[in-house]
Amino acid sequence: MRLSQKGFTLIEIMLVLVLLSLSAVAVIVSLPESKQDIANEQASRLYQRLQLLNEDAVLNGQDYGLWADEVKGRYHFMYLSLDGWKKIDDNPTYSEVELEPEMALTLRIGDKAWAKDDRLFEPGSLFDDDMFADEEKEKKLPPPQVMVLSSGEMTPFVLSFFPNVGDEDKDGWRVKVSEAGLISLRRPGESLDEDDSDDR
Repeated sequence: MRLSQKGFTLIEIMLVLVLLSLSAVAVIVSLPESKQDIANEQASRLYQRLQLLNEDAVLNGQDYGLWADEVKGRYHFMYLSLDGWKKIDDNPTYSEVELEPEMALTLRIGDKAWAKDDRLFEPGSLFDDDMFADEEKEKKLPPPQVMVLSSGEMTPFVLSFFPNVGDEDKDGWRVKVSEAGLISLRRPGESLDEDDSDDR
């Protein structure tokens, strides 16, 4: 008398393993990104945008700027028109970026020639904006803190992205522009004084 064997075939076992691995991948993909990953993504995005903006400024002879709001956690790009500084609204590459609530940013302007406040004229000495306050009804945007000039020069700065419960230096991904105009992306804890020659 022949006994029937019970059990799973090799194909059935392989099918179960494939389904389990697909389920595991789906769960991993659906997990929220870590705050470090978000900071890395934001810094990388700004790094790439700055490189494009710098090239665009030189090729098209257009002066640009970057304005960052540390309090609200956002930044946007600007261009210099005959009417003054305007926000770039018509190009999705340079659209305004608002960080997630759990993220923060800080902007530090270079401390050498760009940071000195040696002005040709004292505010209000030659052109006083208050004189024309009644004529200018529309509110002007604040000028950018960082200049990206058509001459190829850029304001040296460090912009850090980090979790708002973390430390800017230990947890922050940073975009740095050196005095020489070299753009670099720095990891958390990486020194800002290292050589920038390979980063542009």
